[in-house]
Amino acid sequence: MNELVLDEIKEDNNFKLVKTFGSAVYGIDAQKISIEVFVKAGSKLRMVGLPDNAVKESEDRIEAALRSIGFKIPGKRIIINMAPADIKKEGSYYDLPLALGILAGSGQINASFLEDYVIMGELSLDGSLRPIKGALPMTVQAKIDSFKGIILPSTNASEAAMVEGIQVLPCTHIKEVIDHFEAVHPIAEFERGEEGVTSKQNNDLLDFSDVRGQESAKRALEIAAAGAHNILMVGPPGVGKTMLAKRIPGILPPLSMEEALETTKIHSVAGLLKDQNNLIYSRPFRSPHHTVSNVALVGGGSNPQPGEISLAHNGVLFLDELPEFQRQVLEVLRQPLEDREVCISRARFSVTYPANFMLVASMNPSPSGDFYDPEKENKDSEQDVRRYLNKISGLLMDRIDLHVEVNSIPFDDLARSERAETSENVRKRVVQAREIQKERFQSIDSLHSNAQLPPKLIIAIVKLMNLER
Repeated sequence: MNELVLDEIKEDNNFKLVKTFGSAVYGIDAQKISIEVFVKAGSKLRMVGLPDNAVKESEDRIEAALRSIGFKIPGKRIIINMAPADIKKEGSYYDLPLALGILAGSGQINASFLEDYVIMGELSLDGSLRPIKGALPMTVQAKIDSFKGIILPSTNASEAAMVEGIQVLPCTHIKEVIDHFEAVHPIAEFERGEEGVTSKQNNDLLDFSDVRGQESAKRALEIAAAGAHNILMVGPPGVGKTMLAKRIPGILPPLSMEEALETTKIHSVAGLLKDQNNLIYSRPFRSPHHTVSNVALVGGGSNPQPGEISLAHNGVLFLDELPEFQRQVLEVLRQPLEDREVCISRARFSVTYPANFMLVASMNPSPSGDFYDPEKENKDSEQDVRRYLNKISGLLMDRIDLHVEVNSIPFDDLARSERAETSENVRKRVVQAREIQKERFQSIDSLHSNAQLPPKLIIAIVKLMNLER
């Protein structure tokens, strides 16, 4: 061996290589990130492995946090490799595993059990831990990768505890984590409650019985719910279109455990589970404002996040006053409505979010809403109406299965004392219809409802009837 190489090895024989493990979320799934910390003589810290600016800035947060508890970043050369090196690492959630790797690599703490855990958390300057996004998919992946447990901020513990078969160790300060690995005071495992791992149905949803009249519209919504069809309600202002739409989740079948877990993972990635201790057990209902942007609706951004269509996955996306949305925003819905997922592509990577939602939209028949109403003076010209309706492309309208006219309710119907049929009764029929579809499509994994029927099956199953007399 070359003598110069031997001399270099002898000079560096006091080096130490330590590994810690974190996790990165792409789409709604996570991937194990190996953090290798190499400490030797020198005076420089360098990170490699495509860390973004938030990760690079962690050095200052780590230094302040360690000094607040009597530790420090050693005055040596520290090389940190975040593998796989070809995947960009984003966010401040790597502060905790990086800090522990530096402490272990410099011999300030015991490194015996570091590789048994996935460790994630953002550090404050005083060493306390801030919550993270995506704790649920991170825990799922940690279990798949056979880790003993996951260490993360206490705020995220109940979310991570949805995954059984893996230890969840919650902490509020980096000192607690150090004491755990030093065997001074081990972190107590989070106790899972029954409500933390089971799916429940929300019985507080708005009820169809609150809506007087509109029996034909209710029947159309029941058919749409039974087959998971997209539906458009057209009618003048004040006839109850929004009221009806908000009650659709109450007639949809309960979420299965698989659907609940997938829905919860999406909301976890979006950081919307901070105050929840259990799975999302009600079908989502998302109603974005008509000023929503393309990115907010379908997802994306410099650090991709799920949009409204993914947050409505397994539930309802309601677009009120459809023509008021920008046409280019509505056009981006076409592909997700067909594929039931949305792919966000960037130069270095692409992520896919599920988007299997039921589109419910409402609109007026004209700008004023009085067009074709015999009891009101027509304020809109035919040209105004055509211009108003042309805001919605024919390609999008083709993807909406049911178009329903919702008219004004006579006063006598509104004044009736008896209550209409409850959502629970309607739901029983919807569930029964879904069971028939489930049995019909049991040999095809990707099909669950009539709305997903491909052309070949439509020809084989659907028999068109000529109702002309």
